[in-house]
Amino acid sequence: MSNWQSSEATARLKKRYAAERRFKALGFVAIVLSMLFLAVLLFTMLKNGVTGLDWAFLSGSDSTDPVTAGVWSAVKGSLWTMLVTLSLAFPMGVLAAIYLEEFAPRSRWVDWVEVSINNLAAVPSIIFGLLGLAVFIQFMHLPRSSPLVGGMTLALMTMPVIVISGRNAIKAVPPSIRDAALAVGASKVQTVFHHVLPLALPGILTGTIIGMARALGETAPLLMIGMRAFVSTPPGSVTDPSSVLPMQIFLWSDEVDQGFVQNTSAAIIVLLFVLIAMNGVAIYLRNKFETRW
Repeated sequence: MSNWQSSEATARLKKRYAAERRFKALGFVAIVLSMLFLAVLLFTMLKNGVTGLDWAFLSGSDSTDPVTAGVWSAVKGSLWTMLVTLSLAFPMGVLAAIYLEEFAPRSRWVDWVEVSINNLAAVPSIIFGLLGLAVFIQFMHLPRSSPLVGGMTLALMTMPVIVISGRNAIKAVPPSIRDAALAVGASKVQTVFHHVLPLALPGILTGTIIGMARALGETAPLLMIGMRAFVSTPPGSVTDPSSVLPMQIFLWSDEVDQGFVQNTSAAIIVLLFVLIAMNGVAIYLRNKFETRW
């Protein structure tokens, strides 16, 4: 038997405690550095753009004059694009996760699908832009620079994230829930949709919001489908030409006129506010539907 009071055991324990303290210190330093970068970013953006946040800027549209330029057209385009993305990616991603986790038989084809989904989640976003350009615009002849095409392209990029997070959330539901439902006479479909899915919903919603937040900040795929066009009027539907907030920030940052520096910083503040609001909704929904057992 080992003697835990010996000098060798005491030395090993000291090494373990020292390693734990170093790991905690390293994690603390990483958090501090991340917060410092975020603080510097927020301070710079607030210093340059907070004076430009007025009603005229929030309700105006793009213009060649920095004094009259606003973000409402880009904000509305982003909302339309995110609506199309969510309408397509969420139901398809959740249903795919349910099928792969609960109904799909173990086979080589299913394994190939799972590997493909995991690989799609790591594909650079510009590849999805090229896919959207080739399929939705050149083949299907959908309206260029529209939230419809932008939302469909971003849905392709977001759906693998939703499938992966959905499968992990469904897998986390204890098997005893399924066994209890089946024991009282519920069918497989009833067990999944009445018992498993409600318990997995908080994790699914969290993954969905994370994917949507990533899609909201993307520019490369939307650049490929032509959403960098100058649009002076807000879109009235998903088929009207429009821009989005990240693309509007990109266009203003490339302007020579120094007046657009303030507009760029103000638009970044608006984008950060929208992202924080989306994450707040995710936290609220997770806490609302979370069930402890």
